[in-house]
Amino acid sequence: MLRQLLYHWRQKKIMQYFQAVQQGKQRAGKSQMKMFEVAGFGMLTLTTKKIDGDFQPVGEEEFTAIISSPEGDIVIIVDKDGFTKAQSKAIKKEEAQLIFKKLRESGIPEYAKKDIQIWSETRPTIQTKISE
Repeated sequence: MLRQLLYHWRQKKIMQYFQAVQQGKQRAGKSQMKMFEVAGFGMLTLTTKKIDGDFQPVGEEEFTAIISSPEGDIVIIVDKDGFTKAQSKAIKKEEAQLIFKKLRESGIPEYAKKDIQIWSETRPTIQTKISE
């Protein structure tokens, strides 16, 4: 009986993950295309997020921010929880500001929180620091 319950629980978790990946891939793909249209390059980043032990697709909502990397600045599109859905390549600060501005002008609001989640890392947003 216990073995059967564990089996069904695992199957449910696997299906939940699979469904989250599929739905998240569609949502992140839309953000990737918006990034591509504005920046000429757009990379899909995360399709799922884990909240309270459950896998969920990245959110439908879109916000934009800039983060830094050793190679340069990266413009990102995130959901309301700060999980990245799409990103530009690493570029110079001025080019990142221009892409960020174009995304804002296209109707994507700025991500107001201080940190985002990209891959397994939490990174600070820097758009307010570089525009000052």
